[in-house]
Amino acid sequence: MTIDRQPGLETEDASGATVPPAAVAAPEAAPAAAAPIELTEQALEALLFVAERPLSRREIASLFVAERADVDARLGDLEVSLRERGIRLILSGDRVELVTAPEAGAAIARYVGTDAIRLTPASLETLAIVAYRQPVTKSAVERIRGVDSDYSLRSLVHRRLVVELGRADAPGRPILYGTGFDFLERFGLTSLDDLPALDADVAARLAEEGSSGGPGTAGAGRGESEGDAVDPLQETLGLDGTGDA
Repeated sequence: MTIDRQPGLETEDASGATVPPAAVAAPEAAPAAAAPIELTEQALEALLFVAERPLSRREIASLFVAERADVDARLGDLEVSLRERGIRLILSGDRVELVTAPEAGAAIARYVGTDAIRLTPASLETLAIVAYRQPVTKSAVERIRGVDSDYSLRSLVHRRLVVELGRADAPGRPILYGTGFDFLERFGLTSLDDLPALDADVAARLAEEGSSGGPGTAGAGRGESEGDAVDPLQETLGLDGTGDA
């Protein structure tokens, strides 16, 4: 008896043999959308604990399939919960990270066998200016300090206390500098909002000297020295060279 075959329901394998329809692989189904995971304070803390780098709020929202407002709310709850514990939540722009509390610094340093890295007065002076004026260019730092600050900036970038934030929209497109997570960790800050308030005279001086004049005009001919241009800034931040303030 002859069986009529409907075209398109059979195919051939590599050898030319006829393969019945049941043996033909069906096309793969599209992957299902990720199921939402409950965004709890505990789950968020665990995620940040295992993360090897700062996470953005956008990444967290994507992982939990949650709204940005919910992420912000849980981060706020976690920040409050950790204030009296050995771990702190620090925020820098859109990114967040868990770090050890500054009060535990001595015990941790003894455990890992390292001492706090000391900075020269010139580096501390430069760091204080960047912390309060960021984003700031090298020429603005030099106008305030009155000395060439190339070495200090390069040293701070190398230690990751200062980071490059981009380029200024100005002739030559100079680099803009600011502070990063390592600065917050080193000085026990949870965000830049925790920086101590500046004395009014010091703040006015920073604003005035950082917005006028050419590079190094206040100290033409001076090298990378231990000047006293912003000693009040160092005192405000508690910068003593140890990085543990």
